Amino acid sequence: MGTRNDGRLPDQLRPITIEPGFLDFPEGSCLISFGRTRVVCAATIEPGVPPFLEGTGRGWVTGEYSMLPRSTYERTPREAARGRLSGRTQEIQRLIGRSLRSVVDLKALGPHSIIVDCDCLVADGGTRTASITGGFVALAEAIRHLREAGKISGEPIRDHVAAVSVGVLGESICLDLDYSEDAGADVDMNVVMTGAGRFVEVQGTAEGAAFGKDVLDDMLAVAAKGIDELVKAQAAALES
Repeated sequence: MGTRNDGRLPDQLRPITIEPGFLDFPEGSCLISFGRTRVVCAATIEPGVPPFLEGTGRGWVTGEYSMLPRSTYERTPREAARGRLSGRTQEIQRLIGRSLRSVVDLKALGPHSIIVDCDCLVADGGTRTASITGGFVALAEAIRHLREAGKISGEPIRDHVAAVSVGVLGESICLDLDYSEDAGADVDMNVVMTGAGRFVEVQGTAEGAAFGKDVLDDMLAVAAKGIDELVKAQAAALES
């Protein structure tokens, strides 16, 4: 496989843009685009922590996720109309929260909760990876707000965290799959890593035949290259 449907090389990300401060009211926010996939991330600071953390001096970071009905090719009914979250939404929300907490010193955050809302405007594959990558930027802005307001004195953020998809298409290992690629991949995987190159989570599935460790190693190497580029994009957005 030389080039892909959109002209990218196998190990090339889609065009990535991150617009910090996208919303007026949250303590931290951004609009992140992975190609046509676009997600608005907003971080809200609330006083206090969940009951299981009361009295510990530790803060909390969690995530919520949703998709607009016409973020998809066909209308997806609002989950509020069904009265419950789908299993997919719950799983993604937990993944966002775990990923963001992996790089936060909750003790340094103090008795504050930060909720990171990730709302998908356009879904063309990789909505969870865009949510984690953009969610970090929104979270970092919110923590900067706490520090500038004198509510914390240290730096709770220990490192960047970002996520990307990778898959096997034919004979090629391809980075950052769009929807059509994800639907046709023989193997697809979501990888969450820190800026230091440590793994937070790896979700991988063989859609057809099982795959070997050599393929897994190659996929992780391609994902690590993409994560490095995403971390640089995060840093540039936070410096702007």
